[in-house]
Amino acid sequence: MSEKNPILEYSPQSNLLELAAYHYSLQEREDPNLYRNLFDYDTIPKIAFNHRNVPMNMPAEIWMTDTTFRDGQQSTSPFTVDQIVHIYKLLSKLGGPKGLVRQSEFFLYTEKDRQAVEKCLELGYQFPEITTWIRASQKDFELVKSYGIKETGILVSCSDYHIYKKMGLTRRQAMDKYLDIVRQVLDLGIRPRCHFEDITRADFYGFVVPFAEALRHLGEEYGIPVKIRACDTMGYGVNYPGTALPRSVQGIIYGLMHYSGIDSSMIEWHGHNDFYKVVTNAATAWLYGASGVNCSLLGIGERTGNCPLEAMVIEYASLRGTTDGMNLPVITEIAEYFESEIGYEIPPRTPFVGRHFNVTRAGIHADGLLKNEEIYNIFNTTKLLGRPATVAVDSHSGAAGITHWINSFFRLHGEDEVVDKRSPLVTRMKEVVDEEYARGRNTVMGDEELENILRNVDYNEYERLSHIHLHKPTSKK
Repeated sequence: MSEKNPILEYSPQSNLLELAAYHYSLQEREDPNLYRNLFDYDTIPKIAFNHRNVPMNMPAEIWMTDTTFRDGQQSTSPFTVDQIVHIYKLLSKLGGPKGLVRQSEFFLYTEKDRQAVEKCLELGYQFPEITTWIRASQKDFELVKSYGIKETGILVSCSDYHIYKKMGLTRRQAMDKYLDIVRQVLDLGIRPRCHFEDITRADFYGFVVPFAEALRHLGEEYGIPVKIRACDTMGYGVNYPGTALPRSVQGIIYGLMHYSGIDSSMIEWHGHNDFYKVVTNAATAWLYGASGVNCSLLGIGERTGNCPLEAMVIEYASLRGTTDGMNLPVITEIAEYFESEIGYEIPPRTPFVGRHFNVTRAGIHADGLLKNEEIYNIFNTTKLLGRPATVAVDSHSGAAGITHWINSFFRLHGEDEVVDKRSPLVTRMKEVVDEEYARGRNTVMGDEELENILRNVDYNEYERLSHIHLHKPTSKK
């Protein structure tokens, strides 16, 4: 670090005078800095604190970008062209008229990849903008140019684990190599998106900051801003106040802006879920200055996966107090499409998309749902996601559980329609259910099975309820 003629500059972000004299130069070294005090490999990685806090700095605009077809697809059976096109349409529908799902990232390696890109481009959607991820080869650069794609991702691994141990380079050699690749992309008029792989194990002031600053200068030279994707490749990022670098999410975002001069709109966070922190880390990146968070549908991706796009849609609405036109019921459409058409099995208790995310089994909870749905449902899932709160009937459900199942299954509302838990119909159904479990059953009863029990217990009442159900419009959009 060097300090030359300390000056004061007025910051429009903080509305304060700030010292603007710190400049970090590339720190070359013979041996890699592997942060063995944090990552000794034989113990759980440690979280260090230095009690330094940085200011929260939420950008005026925030958005999500998508990597379902790139990082996401690497962890599942490859999608067909038709599946990619259908999912892309759903992404556009979900993002709404403001394009809050701003971009979607594609491969161009195979004929199938290229067909998918062509068909998605033919749709003519403004959002999500189609971007690519390429290898550092002139052939790939020309391919991106030929499709008229304006932005492409480039891998620029930034930890010494990758620079020294994987590539066998020094920091200077790696930085020069990366800058040469970025220059080739800029020569073609394409906007580079540099993927700072493994940033949460990188020497932040010794490599990340000077490299990011060099990229900014290169972008200024060409008049094309260079985007930086901060990649928490191993999920090591943490957002606790006073956490030390290289693991501090807020420290990384603040440093890229404050020391490298990168604008919020050019910073994107990409996290993995190895330590269950992927959603809070992405939200923290927003709060401290990154405009973009990179996600995948259902969180699919390498190892434990990426940040779930649907989670950040809900997080956006939580932070902004509005959906800003996003079409939330599409989240349910996406989940159903992945399960029914792609054959992807979503763990049933996955928030917002799992089949049982708003299903309760406990009788006491079912009783609460009967009295007031707000007591045990996170929000109006019927209105917002097209997913009514339901009750799974088993040995613990009791009369309240059976009653709630009847009312939700047949969509009964109002005093003239709903069935009361003291109804003889509920009593008789409960007797059949209890008898089934007394014989040793240990699995939950499904809708079809309960429907048959109701039909057998009181066929006339079953017909009446079915008539009400058939003449009600579905709440699903």
